[in-house]
Amino acid sequence: MSTELIINSRTADSVAVALLKEGRLSELHYDNTDEFAVGDIYMGKIKKIVPGLNAAFVDVGYEKDAFLHYHDLGPQIKSLLKFTRKTQTGKQRWSLTDFEPEADIDKNGSIDKVLREGHNILVQIAKEPISTKGPRITSELSLAGRYVVLVPFSKRVSVSSKLRDKDEKDRLRRLVKSIRPKGFGIIVRTAAEDCQVADLDSDIQELVEKWKQLHRNIQRVRAPKRALRELNRVSALLRDVLNDSFNSIVIDDMELFNEVKDYMRSIEPEKEKIVKYYQGRVPVFEHFGIERQIKSSFGRSVSMGKGAYLIIEHTEAMHVIDVNSGNRTNSSENQEANALAVNLSAAEEIARQLRLRDMGGIVVVDFIDMHRSENRKKLYEKLKEEMATDRAKHKILPPSRFGLVEITRQRVRPEMAIQTREENPDGNGEVEAPILIIDEIENKLELIAKQEKDKTIYLHLHPFIAAYLTKGLFKSIRRNWSKRFKRNIKVIPRDSFKFLEYHFFNDKDEKFEFN
Repeated sequence: MSTELIINSRTADSVAVALLKEGRLSELHYDNTDEFAVGDIYMGKIKKIVPGLNAAFVDVGYEKDAFLHYHDLGPQIKSLLKFTRKTQTGKQRWSLTDFEPEADIDKNGSIDKVLREGHNILVQIAKEPISTKGPRITSELSLAGRYVVLVPFSKRVSVSSKLRDKDEKDRLRRLVKSIRPKGFGIIVRTAAEDCQVADLDSDIQELVEKWKQLHRNIQRVRAPKRALRELNRVSALLRDVLNDSFNSIVIDDMELFNEVKDYMRSIEPEKEKIVKYYQGRVPVFEHFGIERQIKSSFGRSVSMGKGAYLIIEHTEAMHVIDVNSGNRTNSSENQEANALAVNLSAAEEIARQLRLRDMGGIVVVDFIDMHRSENRKKLYEKLKEEMATDRAKHKILPPSRFGLVEITRQRVRPEMAIQTREENPDGNGEVEAPILIIDEIENKLELIAKQEKDKTIYLHLHPFIAAYLTKGLFKSIRRNWSKRFKRNIKVIPRDSFKFLEYHFFNDKDEKFEFN
């Protein structure tokens, strides 16, 4: 599978990052330097302690105070508070070699016995602000690298549970124990599989440098303020998903191009050459067809081809996805096979939509009913397979007898919501983006070609759209459709039609109807 990263520099402090797999948009991220991002570390001020919730509200500079529960303090909170206090007074160096840690707190204790209102506390963003809620934070700090995660005030060495090979896990644990800095715990990530000790040590040393930077910043920042920024979204994405399938990273900003090139050189020098600078006149997202994919992927209705489509609804409590077979055959003898085919296709698209929109919380999917238990099992296995590469924690329940599947997915940042509808040229409300009308017409032509025997298909539509379809005598869209569907397609401009209105007719002037 080929993977591409396309980076569009929108403004000086904001970039859009698109991850393409086999040319299809798989993930979309917007990076703004002013945002509260997961992994950022802040010097906060404790504003209020609520014993009834066993939690505290901490001012980190957001309009709403961040929420810190007792269970998110971490066992070594007293050691962190001591380290912060001594660092701010200039009595503590970055190294934990000579640092005397405090005793761990009781896991069932009370927050008012640990924290005091008005005091400063070092915290890390665990969940970005969503809707009316402020950030969710933790004081159990961690610094993530490509192969390992560095955890201060800990002695524990653990290996990702996603690594199944026991011998490999033992090997990695043994290597990391031999190079672990004193005073720090290490979590070995899945990407460390087959890594040599030099790679692990290099990663650890880079994280130690970040810890040194945090130590320097603690001495001069005043709450509430960011003390250390997690990697920008571009570098964080590369750190987490970079693999052998990456064949291109395209960037339209020279400064960002040099930054990413330097980062690639530091983590995987042999792949530095795949970083390319884009200088085309057409915006980079349009050049790679990403704008069209955004328009077609973020609406309420999402086409899956061959007439099938999804309807995605959002409520306060959950997300609901309805799978529809559209115009596909529905004869009794083929009903079960048709339902399975549509459902398997939907499972692939739903997994993509969850990643693309970063949908979290509870997701209920209403698949097409299937009577055979073996088919429901196939659907369940397909959905698990498609979501196996999802980096967000998730859980999938097997399909019910009614075709319902419940999914829970970790939500750490606001859902990606993009307005795809545009102002109606007639001035009457909104319509789906006109850029999608060509795809919609093509899908319906495919259905007609499969289901009808007519040699000539008459397409009636607005003159502007008609001109677009017939532009270019030998390379027009209409001519390409005629070759592809082996039909004579006649485009008929109609002055009386609305901008996005169109209809298909046969030789007998009978209109083709669609459900």
